[in-house]
Amino acid sequence: MKAAPFAYERPASLDAAIALMAEAKGVAKIMAGGQSLGPMLNLRLVQPDLIIDITGLGELKHAERSGDELVIGACVTHGDIEDGRIPDVTHNAMRRVAGGIAYRAVRNRGTIGGSLSHADPAADWVSVLPALGAKIRLRSSAGHRDLAIEDFMTGALESALQENELVEAVRVPVMRASARWGYVKACRKPGEFAHAIAAVLIDPEATTGRVVIGAIEAPPIVLTDASPLFGGKITGNFKREFVASAADALLIKAGIANAVDRHIHIAILRRAIDEAAA
Repeated sequence: MKAAPFAYERPASLDAAIALMAEAKGVAKIMAGGQSLGPMLNLRLVQPDLIIDITGLGELKHAERSGDELVIGACVTHGDIEDGRIPDVTHNAMRRVAGGIAYRAVRNRGTIGGSLSHADPAADWVSVLPALGAKIRLRSSAGHRDLAIEDFMTGALESALQENELVEAVRVPVMRASARWGYVKACRKPGEFAHAIAAVLIDPEATTGRVVIGAIEAPPIVLTDASPLFGGKITGNFKREFVASAADALLIKAGIANAVDRHIHIAILRRAIDEAAA
């Protein structure tokens, strides 16, 4: 099957893209890499009147350090991150994650902003970035607004993007030297959609921890204070202090009734904690 007919525009600037969105008659969709949108168009799961292709916008393809944050343009590709073409502020955490996304052909074209906008619960960045404490900048003709990344995804394939608004950048905090990182996902084979995801950022020195449980057919479970999973306090012995029953209670609260599914998520979370402690 092929896509339904649509108009196509490739603006030369971000301002031009925003103007096209505001002036569009009918449904307009942003294309930032097309690795999710392309198949959806061909299956006619979406039938926009206009595609606005922002893939080539240089304004959205750069990344730079700004104070204690790395600002990553929405059109930076997974391959850019994997290959180290952007500054590293996460002790190689983002680089390792990027290298495990789908296949190299997808990573060459797929973008961080496009992945977030698609809001697939099984995608990597929707779980990784909340664990890193990232923020997202959204842009429209009315200006920009910033959200904590955990507030961006509102449901499966649903986000906080408003009409005529697009993702402009992601802001990732510089990881402390004492921070420990773990990221594990379960897939039937490399490149396929994840069935369970766990991302862990633990800093025993600062006694802080963030934990994300993803791939749950809904927005990921985000604990900005993960201490309840470790007996109420983050210490250097966090691996041994992990309380599996507390994680199980979180999953039950999130509506995961199947005990086998919960067991898989907890096992993946335990592996991510072990990785962080290694």
